[in-house]
Amino acid sequence: MPSDVTPKIGPTPDSEKQDLKDRINKAVRTQKRPTVTVLSSLLSIEDDLGYIPEEAISIVAEYNDSTINEVWGVASFYPNFRFDPPSKNTVEVCWGPSCHLVGATEVIKSVLDELDLDGEGDTTDKIVTFKFNTCLGACPQAPVMSINHRMYGKVSAKQAQSHVSSLRESAKGVS
Repeated sequence: MPSDVTPKIGPTPDSEKQDLKDRINKAVRTQKRPTVTVLSSLLSIEDDLGYIPEEAISIVAEYNDSTINEVWGVASFYPNFRFDPPSKNTVEVCWGPSCHLVGATEVIKSVLDELDLDGEGDTTDKIVTFKFNTCLGACPQAPVMSINHRMYGKVSAKQAQSHVSSLRESAKGVS
């Protein structure tokens, strides 16, 4: 019996690549900074996409009348640039002086244990990206953590672990 349901055809790899290139071009060309530079272009792309795709390097070079090597030199100099897509969620724990003095080390350890990570990076399931942060701007609330830019202050190691566990469960559709 023939099916009357039309199969859904997703985007082709070529169309996805073109969409990515279009977003990169738009991010570079619509900067609102008075002086457009290689760095401002890379920042604009990362603000839009969350990372710097390989395709962006040649686009930035062309737009800024630079070489690919010059653009890679800038991109690789700054450790905050990502070159692969981020996970669905971001967890940051402040390890600045105020947070460090009141227990950030234990908070960091509990979060890393919960995520099964040894340090900064992405979980294997790409649900969480973990980052150390030198200041989340909430010293009176130390120790502080951030989950998708939502701040949690005076957080204990156990509370931090619980927040991250809940995040992972909800991301997997369990809770």
